[in-house]
Amino acid sequence: MSPMAHEGHAHHHGHMGASADADRRLLAIALGLFLAFTILEVAAGLVADSLALLADAGHMATDAGALALAVFAAWAATRPARGRWTFGFARAEIIAAQVNGLALLLVAAWITFEAVRRLINPLDVDARVVVPVALAGIVLNVGVLALLSRAERQSLNVRGAYLHVATDAAAFAGTALAGVLILATGWNRFDSIASLGVAALALVAAVSLLRESGRIFLEGAPESVPPAEVGAAIVDHEGVVETHDLHVWTVTSGFPALSAHVLVEPGADCHRIRLELERMLHDRFGLDHSTLQVEHLGVDRGLRVRPSDRAAAEQ
Repeated sequence: MSPMAHEGHAHHHGHMGASADADRRLLAIALGLFLAFTILEVAAGLVADSLALLADAGHMATDAGALALAVFAAWAATRPARGRWTFGFARAEIIAAQVNGLALLLVAAWITFEAVRRLINPLDVDARVVVPVALAGIVLNVGVLALLSRAERQSLNVRGAYLHVATDAAAFAGTALAGVLILATGWNRFDSIASLGVAALALVAAVSLLRESGRIFLEGAPESVPPAEVGAAIVDHEGVVETHDLHVWTVTSGFPALSAHVLVEPGADCHRIRLELERMLHDRFGLDHSTLQVEHLGVDRGLRVRPSDRAAAEQ
């Protein structure tokens, strides 16, 4: 029997339409709130001569930039695929995550430099201004976190924005504590120590965003779809002899994809096996976009046949 080739595609892109529109609205509201408070905090930081407030304001400005990029990426994700852009512009969110991560690294470096300088030569800090502004910042960030929790958290775009805001909430808590300690002890270096805490949080957030977005850019397989486990699951399927040219990657967050060449036993139903494999990949690994080339194993194509299959292959 001569080999028969069958190629199949299974794909369902559910989260890129209506959910992206809803995400964009939520992100736009959060952006407006952050821009307004950032202006207020810069003014308060200058009046109080507080590096912790200015560091928080710098972090919030980065958050606002992250949210602006997130709004753009959410809009781009709704653009239809056309021409050379066969996946549309969904990966714009990954570019946004890269930019946000790099911006956070720069903010962390600046805050660290200023904090060390002020630890050596501390300035007088008006903690009476720092504490109420920091408390207001906590309230704002908790409100924005509640807003973003309603968005599509599977999206790296939204996750990046959520991570920015959560980091900022923790930074405001540290700033408020520093202000209280300054009021209680008069030791102004608490402001710089709180700033170093903000820098550490920004660094952690930056590394997380850059690592995840970098993995997607480098076509790495998502953690939920380990290639070795996927390959073993395909080979274990009844009628499958082997699989090769197996590739697993992420088009954009929440959109893993797979392609593979699958060899089946001579006489097996290629079409049925392909459908079963697609169903298995969906149910077990959440793969909604798979491209499988399924062929019969045959000696006339120079493919190696297991001894147990040779007799059947020669019939």
